[in-house]
Amino acid sequence: MSDRRAIGVFDSGLGGLTVVKELRRVLLNEDIVYFGDTGRVPYGTRSRDTIRKYAAQDERFLLTHNVKAIIAACGTVSSVASDLAKDLPVPYFEVVSHAAKSAVNATKNRKIGVIGTAATINSGQHEKHIKALMPEAEVTACSCSMFVPLVEEGWYSAEDIVVTETVRRYLEPIMKSGADTLILGCTHYPVLSGAIKKVLGNDVTLINAGVATAEAVKDYLDNQGLLNNGEKIGDTDFFVSDKPDSFRRIASVLLDSDIDDGKVEQVNISSL
Repeated sequence: MSDRRAIGVFDSGLGGLTVVKELRRVLLNEDIVYFGDTGRVPYGTRSRDTIRKYAAQDERFLLTHNVKAIIAACGTVSSVASDLAKDLPVPYFEVVSHAAKSAVNATKNRKIGVIGTAATINSGQHEKHIKALMPEAEVTACSCSMFVPLVEEGWYSAEDIVVTETVRRYLEPIMKSGADTLILGCTHYPVLSGAIKKVLGNDVTLINAGVATAEAVKDYLDNQGLLNNGEKIGDTDFFVSDKPDSFRRIASVLLDSDIDDGKVEQVNISSL
């Protein structure tokens, strides 16, 4: 049995491409439809109602492409709008629970840090999932509102003093907490891994939600007989809500591969 429908992935901008990269790694034959809401990024500073409105529009767009599953590759949406999944006709995956499980498995001193957008941190969802798995865990959560704009501007080098000093300032509570594990609670944040490691040192394990989520999607599709078992390597179609030029440039860096001209299409997401 083989299901050749694509997997749908959405994010507020470029960060979800870190999930796409991992999906490509573990699901070579799967087609992917990616929507980045670059015209309305970031979601993390928006109100709960606005985030939920945007998420619903993003999901409706992916459904027009007859996808067989939807991944909210956005920590903010995963934290405040995952209940919308109950109305979807296809399986839905978020990034929070998978990141929490990986963190619990990784920590040795039961001290776990979480960084994310304001909306993600205020939701408390990471701590909720962590405590459900490890009630004795000590969780330190910090909002890092400048991280998404840095990534979207292409500023993420660990050699850039502006980047490293911004990271250092935000992560001070994490360092003081003694956490040995840090959840990168926004899918933009793995792009800053080099700078974060430079600040925290190699003794702190970074949890990339994209890795854990991609493995969970693979297991689910396999168990449900929904994998594409064809011999053709999967293709990815990219859609954005703003001009695609800057997206194409930075996306190639995040994916470690170039995006061909014409592969990124602008859509009017607000009409859905």
